[in-house]
Amino acid sequence: MKQGIHPDYHPVVFLDSSTGYKFLSGSTKKSSETIEWEDGNTYPLVRVEISSDSHPFYTGKQKFSKADGRVDRFNKKYGFTTEK
Repeated sequence: MKQGIHPDYHPVVFLDSSTGYKFLSGSTKKSSETIEWEDGNTYPLVRVEISSDSHPFYTGKQKFSKADGRVDRFNKKYGFTTEK
């Protein structure tokens, strides 16, 4: 790898603004805010609007619309039924 062309990769604490969930991860993101983590070290703090703690897909609160297949839509459109 070439020296001096890659951004600085360092540990950063991400804070979910809606739930207060925090996690430590590596990132190139920079921040002027800092926070003391559970290990006693101080890390930059990056606030995010959504994380796995608040995302509807991961929390199970996502709503799914019933999706019919092409064959079912065709049968409904032309009045065919699979009942005998």
